[in-house]
Amino acid sequence: MNPSLWVSKTGLAAQEKQMSIISNNLANVNTVGFKRDRATFEDLFYHIQRQPGALNDQDNELPSGLQVGTGVKMTGTQKVFTPGNYETTSQALDLAIVGNGFFQFVQPDGTPVYSRNGQFQIDADGQIVNGNGLPLEPGITIPADATGITISDDGIVMVKQQGVIDPLEVGQITLVNFVNPAGLLAQGGNLYQQTTASGDPIEALPGQEGLGLLKQFTLETSNVSTVEELVNMISVQRAYEMNSKVIAAADEMMQFVNQTL
Repeated sequence: MNPSLWVSKTGLAAQEKQMSIISNNLANVNTVGFKRDRATFEDLFYHIQRQPGALNDQDNELPSGLQVGTGVKMTGTQKVFTPGNYETTSQALDLAIVGNGFFQFVQPDGTPVYSRNGQFQIDADGQIVNGNGLPLEPGITIPADATGITISDDGIVMVKQQGVIDPLEVGQITLVNFVNPAGLLAQGGNLYQQTTASGDPIEALPGQEGLGLLKQFTLETSNVSTVEELVNMISVQRAYEMNSKVIAAADEMMQFVNQTL
């Protein structure tokens, strides 16, 4: 069997996975707070037929060896936490983090999860929650008679009540950060979980400990660049075609040997 068939097969498999990642990035181009993925690859092991530096004779060494690679594999995907664009809205509970950090939520089993999506809402109990109903941590409750909500850059939440001149402070939004955000586990729903690779969460007020400030009436859009993804898609498509042509060429070589020998 021609080994180039199997080498090209690894190339086809790697390009297929790369295309899946690109399609996921493009599918989430309008997802608030989404961070694009990028794939990492590495070459597979080599058949070393002549060792570089080995003795060619008693006086001379080989300046280079004979090493035949066996293909490529995808070693992982990495979340790219570059900021997206900022979009102004008319919703008082739309928040964007300008800088580093994540909002913190609590799942029904008590497990904390983290997100860059600041599309907040109010549930039936007046709690500030995300689109899936998970409460913001620490919890903040908006009074039923509130006529307006103001959130400062450092996370202080104040409400205006009818007949009351001074605004009432009802809570403080905090943010968390990680030493290695790329090590977070994406679980869908714009949520991430802590892993040993990400390190422990570091909680602080917005604007402190290297965390960004909050911006009310603003959302952070996806950081996917459609132009960059389209260029990557064309590059992957061409690489896939080239690997397919190698398989066709190897097949023609074997066909030639079968017909002529």
